[in-house]
Amino acid sequence: MKAAVLNAFGQPLSIEQRPDPVPGAGSVVVDVMAAGVTGYAAAVFDGSRGYRLELPAVPGPGGIGRVRSVGPDATRLKPGDWVFCEPTIRARDSASDTILQGWTYRTDAALPLHRLYRDGSYAEQMRVPTENVTPIGDIEAADAGRWCGLSRLLVPYGGLLAGALAAGETLLVSGATGGFGGAGVAVALAMGAGRVVATGRNRRTLDELAHRFGARVKPVAMTGDETADRAAIAQAADGPVDMVLDFLPREAALSQVHANLKAVRHGGRIMLMGGVRAALDLDYNWLMHGEITLRGVWMYPPEAVPRMVQMVRAGLIDLHQFELSEFALDEANAAVAHAAAHAGPRQLTVLRPDILHRLSGA
Repeated sequence: MKAAVLNAFGQPLSIEQRPDPVPGAGSVVVDVMAAGVTGYAAAVFDGSRGYRLELPAVPGPGGIGRVRSVGPDATRLKPGDWVFCEPTIRARDSASDTILQGWTYRTDAALPLHRLYRDGSYAEQMRVPTENVTPIGDIEAADAGRWCGLSRLLVPYGGLLAGALAAGETLLVSGATGGFGGAGVAVALAMGAGRVVATGRNRRTLDELAHRFGARVKPVAMTGDETADRAAIAQAADGPVDMVLDFLPREAALSQVHANLKAVRHGGRIMLMGGVRAALDLDYNWLMHGEITLRGVWMYPPEAVPRMVQMVRAGLIDLHQFELSEFALDEANAAVAHAAAHAGPRQLTVLRPDILHRLSGA
């Protein structure tokens, strides 16, 4: 099979021939039809992101494919099934030891798991744990790239499930101008949020979110003045918010973090899913007397995947919200560059190992 291989950090991906994977007990081999390329993939591949990834490796965290062959313990999956390949693999003897297939491993204890499932979806075929393969029903092959939007939607969905967002509540999405934050706005509305306050520094992108999703979305452009920003959030929310879903990036200023988190009401919830590296410096008494729930959330639970597929099938989530750019596998490096330059909430860059020539893109 053909694959895009990262042989060393700082080097371009190399298009190479690799042996076809073979399923065993507990695994499935999938013909990859589409694999998403994140906006920060270039930083993973040049090493600046600091992700743990043993090389050489075929990168690529998950994607859309068709079952090619199954292991002896699979009872329902069959060749030809359209599936979503979930990259979050949990050790079967310890859920705390996890990896993202084809992307990174989090702890030293998870290294053996990473070595078993190091190769990801930037290839014509990939081997995936059986429990990480979710049927999505029949789709047109031309739509496979659009279904990669599941990966974008599932991450904020995990935070919203952890925070138990209820219909009618007011949610603040912090960092709404990024890919996961923008997707969080869409998922929250699909779950019945009464109002979504979308904050970020790019006024134009925030206004586009409000225009696309309607009057329930209230955009607030952050200025860096914590007092003024908190007042603007309170006005947009018409009071304190029930829950904060935070996707602020690594470089976010502490004033921006505080303006968003402190907008939550007494007894409210804060879900942290972003990349902020600074100490939060939150007041102990504010957290305690305010009965605030502050929780970190990484990815999403396994049951989120079939639920999200149902939401798409029911029409609650429209995958056409994404502006799709597709590249052939031979153009993997061009796809990585394109994803870095087009990392907004609507942009979706996808590798299509099933095509020989570029379908679209820069």
